[in-house]
Amino acid sequence: MPIWKTPLCLADLTALNQGTAAAHLGMEMLEIGDDFLRARLPVDERTRQPFGLFHGGVSVVLAETLGSIGAAFSCPSGYRAVGIDINANHIKGVTHGWVTGTARPVHIGRSTQVWQIDMHNDAGELTCVSRLTVATLAAPSPTQLPLSAGDTAGDP
Repeated sequence: MPIWKTPLCLADLTALNQGTAAAHLGMEMLEIGDDFLRARLPVDERTRQPFGLFHGGVSVVLAETLGSIGAAFSCPSGYRAVGIDINANHIKGVTHGWVTGTARPVHIGRSTQVWQIDMHNDAGELTCVSRLTVATLAAPSPTQLPLSAGDTAGDP
């Protein structure tokens, strides 16, 4: 049974990432399962560190993007997911090809969610494991949203 509280498709997830770090780094959304999301990033000049390896921080971008999207779409209506902690253990370096991440929930509770994101190279070898914890909060009403830049209270 799907965990998603809001319908989602790959085209919508790709559109959601436009203009973000994930899009700039070349992230491709690959698959939506009943309880997982999968995406990949290229190992290229955008994602390598100076020693030619896939950058550990980019692994965290992949993990946080997948886990945050998963958490957002598994929140009940009227709630939102806000990241509170992420960690990553880098297991094997990658110098070429793609790094593919798969995010699955470990826990979806009333006030928190925990997501496990496993990353693999093209040979299927585990390269990084990451865990993201998010808080599930009531979404602000439109009257509680901050003003846009240049807006002032009371102006028409």
